[in-house]
Amino acid sequence: MADELNLSTLKPAQARKDRKRVGRGLGSGKGRYSGRGIKGQKSRAGSKKMAAGFEGGQMPIDMRMPKLRGNTSADAMPIGPFRTYSQPINLRDLERVFDAGATVDLEALVEKGLLKNTKTDVKILGTGDLSKKLSVTAHSFSASAREKIEAAGGSVTALKEPKVRKKKSKAKPKPAAEEPEAEAAEAAEAEAPAAEAEAPAEEE
Repeated sequence: MADELNLSTLKPAQARKDRKRVGRGLGSGKGRYSGRGIKGQKSRAGSKKMAAGFEGGQMPIDMRMPKLRGNTSADAMPIGPFRTYSQPINLRDLERVFDAGATVDLEALVEKGLLKNTKTDVKILGTGDLSKKLSVTAHSFSASAREKIEAAGGSVTALKEPKVRKKKSKAKPKPAAEEPEAEAAEAAEAEAPAAEAEAPAEEE
């Protein structure tokens, strides 16, 4: 028969474990250094509250990265201190919001809620189809967006033309057919002084 439940037989449903009590003398097993060891960072107070990205005192990666080699020009998005950002807007959004024959500029995009303000550059992307004739003005366009707008009878005005890098022209090697002619000309020049030296001797 089970024991009668009273204050002397009362037990928890699951055995409880006493909390760790540190610093209560050498005989307790957790005295002296309280389980933290003797020295070092983890033995100090506050060692569990390191900032995110802390690397033990060495230069963190977020401070090392800007010093690495790479392109840091204003057009090198998104690398470098002059990183730029363009707000992407797809053609499907223009198809949904604007009517045929409308003029789409930065102010119109803000009015329709597609753009927060006019301080950010806008790039029109070609995702979706466009069946309306629109006059679109933005900072830049993707190639597919430009083609679809013009195919629908609309016009494209870029506020920021992309920079075209000039390719360095390499010196072309002379064709093999010209080499014998050059050799013949050099041989003729070498024979001319010899002929001139022989002419006075014949006159004597």
